Amino acid sequence: MSGLVVAVDGGGSKTDAVALGLDGRLVAHRRGPGSSPHFEGLGESVAVVARLVREVAGGRPVAQANLYLSGLDLPIEIERYRAAIAGQEWVGPSTVVDNDLFALLRAGTDASDAVAIVCGTGVNAIGVRADGADARFPALGGISGDWGGGSGLGEQALWHAARDVDARGPRTALTAAITEALDVASVPTLIEDLHFGRRDSSELTGLAPVVFEAARSGDAVAADLVDRQAEEIVAFARACLVRLDLLHRPLPIVLGGGIIRSGDARLLDGIASRLAEIAPAARIEIFGSAPIVGAALLALAAAGAAPDALDRARAAVAEATHVGALASSVG
Repeated sequence: MSGLVVAVDGGGSKTDAVALGLDGRLVAHRRGPGSSPHFEGLGESVAVVARLVREVAGGRPVAQANLYLSGLDLPIEIERYRAAIAGQEWVGPSTVVDNDLFALLRAGTDASDAVAIVCGTGVNAIGVRADGADARFPALGGISGDWGGGSGLGEQALWHAARDVDARGPRTALTAAITEALDVASVPTLIEDLHFGRRDSSELTGLAPVVFEAARSGDAVAADLVDRQAEEIVAFARACLVRLDLLHRPLPIVLGGGIIRSGDARLLDGIASRLAEIAPAARIEIFGSAPIVGAALLALAAAGAAPDALDRARAAVAEATHVGALASSVG
């Protein structure tokens, strides 16, 4: 094969792109803004991805391109994305377009029966079985039953703070913590700023650390939010295992995303204890690396790379993205 192998992993907050030789040698890495069609829109997503691909390719031919993006949850969304990139010079018959969960899954494990759950800006999951069956979710927000990630935690933190201020709800340390974190005079001022568009609701996504810190300090409202997030993650895992009839099988459940990588003890312990009750044979693997590692491995495999090339690529891409390998495993 002549030409480069290019892989892209795009989420709600950032996008990684790498170019590699078929031998697994890393040629280039670029990081750009988020490219989730769900948050950025189809046109902006394609613009971000196309720019990064051109940058890592550097004018050299691309023999294989694999794109894994948050927000491509329905078949029609994948079809529309394929149509939107059809005119790009690096797109060919073998180009792969799919959900970013496949990148996380491959980065964390090569097991044929497995589950991957991402908790970053939002939450989503996928389960796969050795016979090719999979379990997916629409991941369209509240209308499809989703909650959590930075966006969910931030919105709920402000919801509780608003009810604290006007006496509809319990007192919470989140009220003062939010005003400090967002450098705003008061919660009512923040609400007005959001309502009139003077501030963007995406700022609330950054409040997750505030929630974790308040919970560690003993705030009951914040602790309930952290526990709810743990329950939501386990609900995804349970759904995948039940739908694929894998509930009692020993298999990895790979967890990734910024909220998971924060390492909050209450959240991770809550996930582990709840999962142990429903699937004691499963093991949690917390993936501390960027999912672009998995995207690169999938792209190289699609191009026919040898096993030693995959090993070389894993190490090179992990180093280039300034992250480590599998962070920990919880039995």
